[in-house]
Amino acid sequence: MALVSLVIAPAHAQFGGLNLKKITRDASNLDSDGCPKGKKKSIGGALLGGVVGQMAGNAVSKSGVGAWVQIPDVEGQLTKSIACKLDPQEQVQAAEATLTATRSNSETAGEKPDVGSSASWNSNTREGVSGSSTVVGRNNAKGGKGQDCLTVVDVIIVDGEETRATKQMCRSPGSKRYEIVA
Repeated sequence: MALVSLVIAPAHAQFGGLNLKKITRDASNLDSDGCPKGKKKSIGGALLGGVVGQMAGNAVSKSGVGAWVQIPDVEGQLTKSIACKLDPQEQVQAAEATLTATRSNSETAGEKPDVGSSASWNSNTREGVSGSSTVVGRNNAKGGKGQDCLTVVDVIIVDGEETRATKQMCRSPGSKRYEIVA
């Protein structure tokens, strides 16, 4: 019955609340989660995806929940380009790898992690998803105010597709944890 009414009703009645110009224009820019697009979408697929996405976006915005929710446990540890491709449990695993890679091998206070220090993880929730964090350099000029700064590269593989993100991380004197700096 619903399918019949969908076919019989005019398009403006079926999609009256939707802005079809916005759907086709936005579909060519970025995905709704801010991640760069992979493959180009067909016009039909983009239109259908845009309609469904706009309907879902309208429902989400009315509920007061954002499209991508940053988990407090990973804030300051993951870039958006990495986090938005991972489910919440994988985000925690990736953040833990960053914390491990940026941790000193010594128990002495103020010790610095070695360049080349690395930690890897495999998803507990999805097949074909893994990642690593590696300290690739020091850049104390980036921080200022006595901060100790590192350059860290995150690599994730999701279904055979590799994504890399380089991040600058600093910690203030007396702090044990490095966090991403702008």
